[in-house]
Amino acid sequence: MKKSGRDYIVFPLDFPSMAEAQSYVRLLDPHVGMFKIGLELFIHQGPEAVRMIRDMSAARIFLDLKLHDIGTTVFRAMDRVADLGVDLATVHCSSSVKMLEMAVQGARKKVGVLGVTLLTDNDGKTLSKGGFQQQFSADPGKLVMLRAQVAHDAGCAGVVCSGGEAAGIKTRFGKYFLTVTPGIRPAWTLTKQDDQKRVTTPARAIAQGSDLLVIGRPIRDAQDPAAAARKVVEEIETALDRSLSV
Repeated sequence: MKKSGRDYIVFPLDFPSMAEAQSYVRLLDPHVGMFKIGLELFIHQGPEAVRMIRDMSAARIFLDLKLHDIGTTVFRAMDRVADLGVDLATVHCSSSVKMLEMAVQGARKKVGVLGVTLLTDNDGKTLSKGGFQQQFSADPGKLVMLRAQVAHDAGCAGVVCSGGEAAGIKTRFGKYFLTVTPGIRPAWTLTKQDDQKRVTTPARAIAQGSDLLVIGRPIRDAQDPAAAARKVVEEIETALDRSLSV
C-alpha cells in the first residue's frame, strides 16, 4: 500500500499541559500520521497522554523517552511501555549492544524499538568537545553508522538519524530497517535561525530514504498550524511524485 504524504509526518506534542496537547491532536489529526510524546508531556501526564491520543485519533503513537540505563532497568521500563499500546519507542544507541538487546526483549514485539544514533543538535564540534575520536568529530556520519550497526545487531526496528544519513543506513541494512528523521525543516523555513545543526527538508529526507519525518516547530509555530501541515503534505507529495518519475 502506497504511503500518502501525511503518513510520513510525525508531530511532536511538546507541550506542558494535556489541554494544549489535546488541542493540537484535534487540529492536526486529519493531516499527520503519527503523534510523538516526549519527555515534557510524559513526565507531566504519564500514560494518560497515550490514552488521550488513542481516544481522540487513529494516528500511530511514538513514545520518545530515549531510555538509557543499565540493561535490566531498560528491560523493565520497556516491558511497561509494551503494555501502553504505542507503536514506537526510543532508546539511546550510545550504550552497549546488551542494553539494546534487553530493550528489544522487553518490548515483546508489541512496540518497535528505535535506537537514537546522534541527537540532531550535535555536530563535529560537539563530539570533539565530548572527547570522541577525531575520525568521528571530523565525520559524525561515521558514528551514526557505527551506532546504527549496533542497533541493527541488537534487533531494533530502526534508528533515529538525520536525513543525510538515511541513505547509507538503508543501503547497508535494507529497506525494512526504519529511518526516523528529526530536524526536518520545510523549504520555506530554512532561512530562519535554528538550534538544530543537522537539518534537512522533507523532500531531501525522503529522497535519501527516510521513513518518518519529525516536524514540530514549522507546524506548531505557524499562524495556522493546520494550513502549515497541509503545506508540508504537499511538499512531501511532490517529492514522492518526483521519486516515482525517476
